[in-house]
Amino acid sequence: MAVITVGAVDLGAETGRVARVDFDGEALSIGIVHRFGHQVKNRAGRLWWDWPLLAKNVIDGIEILGSEVNIDSVGVDAWGLDYGLLDEAGALAGGIISHRDPRRLEYFNRMVSEFGPEFFYEHSGTQVNSINGIFGFAADRDLRPGVIERARTLLMVPDLFHYLLSGTKVAEYTAATTSGLFDIRGQAWSAPIGDALGVPPEILPEIAEPGTDLGPLLPIHQRSAGLGKTRVILPPSHDTASAVLTISRPHQGEMFVSTGTWSLVGTVLPQPIVSQQSRLLNLTNEGGVDGTIRFLRNVMGLWILQESRRQWAREGSNFDYVTLTRLAAEVQPLRSIIDPADNVFLTPGDIPGRIRDYCKRHGQPVPDSVGEMVRTIIDSLALAYRQTAVDLESITKTPIESVRVVGGGIQNALLQQATADATGVPVRCGAVEATAVGNALGQLIALGTIGSTDEGWDVVHNSFPEKIYLPLATGIYDDAFGVFQDIQSVTAAERPVR
Repeated sequence: MAVITVGAVDLGAETGRVARVDFDGEALSIGIVHRFGHQVKNRAGRLWWDWPLLAKNVIDGIEILGSEVNIDSVGVDAWGLDYGLLDEAGALAGGIISHRDPRRLEYFNRMVSEFGPEFFYEHSGTQVNSINGIFGFAADRDLRPGVIERARTLLMVPDLFHYLLSGTKVAEYTAATTSGLFDIRGQAWSAPIGDALGVPPEILPEIAEPGTDLGPLLPIHQRSAGLGKTRVILPPSHDTASAVLTISRPHQGEMFVSTGTWSLVGTVLPQPIVSQQSRLLNLTNEGGVDGTIRFLRNVMGLWILQESRRQWAREGSNFDYVTLTRLAAEVQPLRSIIDPADNVFLTPGDIPGRIRDYCKRHGQPVPDSVGEMVRTIIDSLALAYRQTAVDLESITKTPIESVRVVGGGIQNALLQQATADATGVPVRCGAVEATAVGNALGQLIALGTIGSTDEGWDVVHNSFPEKIYLPLATGIYDDAFGVFQDIQSVTAAERPVR
C-alpha cells in the first residue's frame, strides 16, 4: 500500500511537539518536525497559558509538515482540565487560565465547602480536585464576570485547537470527561453541576467521539503544498487517552502509568466505578476509546522535578535531565520521602525550598545536595504509584501483576527501576512518544487505513519494542512504604475534606 502520513500535534504542559507519523501498511514511524517550549505566565497574580505562542507554533509545525509530504489528516491532543471561552464572533472572550492558578484552589475550597465533595463526585464520577475545570469556572464567574457574560461557547484546550484548524466547535469526549462537568455514567454534560456553578447550558457544545472527521483544514492554514487535502480528525484528544491507546490489550491486572508533567496512574475498565469507596480513594473515571473507562488517579508527576530544574537555573545552575538522574543514582535511596500530592507542590516557584521545609515538618532528613533532592522526588513518585496500585486492587478486587508505562518519563531509567522495586511487579515501557503515536493511531483508524483498535495494537507493538524492568530491591521499598503512608495520612488530614 502507499504510505499514509498524518500529523499528530501533542501539547504537554512544558513542551509541544508536531510529529509526522508514517504508516506503510505494517509499521509506524515517527519523526518530530517541530518542538517548542512554553510555560504559564504570571500576570497580576494569575497564571495564564500563552495562547498566541501555542497557536503560532501549532500552525508553524503543520506548515512544516505540509512542506515535506502530503498530509492525509491532522489531530491535536493536549492536557485536560483547562478551557477557553469564545465570544459571539468566535474569538477568545478572555485568556486561558492554568489549572495551577492559586485562585482555582481558593474556589475549590469554597465550592466543596458549600456543596460537599459527594455532590461533585456523584454527578460526575470525577476525582474532586482543585485542578478541575469547574473550579476555574467558579473563579471566573466572580473574578472575570465580563468574560462569562460574553461567552457563547466553552471549549476544552484541545477543542480550541481543533476549532482553530477546522472552524468546528465540538467537545471531544475524552477531553470533556476531565472537566469535572461531565457525567460519566449518563454520558452527557452534568446539569446538576452546571446549575450549581452557574454554567449556562447553551455554552456547552455537542460531544464528539474520537475519530470524528471535522472536515478539511481551513484554507487559511493551507500554506504548504501538502496540506491541500488534509482533514482535521479528532484523536483521543486528552493526551492520556492517546497515550493509553498505545497499550496493547490492557486489562484490570495491569496498571498503566502515563508519565510526564503529570503521572496518570490507573487501569482500563469496561464501566465506570462511582462509589463512596472510589471517592474516598480519590480515583477518577475518564473516557477512553471504544467505550472504555480510564479509572485512575492524577499523581503530581515529573512537574516537581521540572520546576526544581527551573529553580536551579534561576539560581545559576543549569542541569540537564541526564545529569540530574546520574546525580540521583549516586546517592542513598529512600533517605527522604515526600507526598507528591501535597498542594504545596502544585504551583510554580522554589520547589527545592518547599521540599526542604516539607521534610523538616515531617521529621525527614533534609536533602542537602541536588542529587539527594532528585532522589527524594523519584523515590516518592514510585511510592505514590505503589499506593495507587494498592488502592486499585482494593476496589477492583484484581491483583496488579504488571505496570505498563508510556510517555516521556520512560527515558528516566532510575524512575522506572524504582517503580518496579516499589510495586514489586515488572514494569514494561512502551513508546517514548506514546501520546503522539496514540494520536496518530486514532486518526489512522478513523481514515480506515487501520481496520480496528485491536489491529492498531499489533501495529504499535511491532513498531515500538518494549523495555522491561524487573523488581530487584523490593525490601527497602516495602519498609519505606509504611513511612510514606504515615506521611500521606498527615498531609491528608491537613487538606479540605474530600
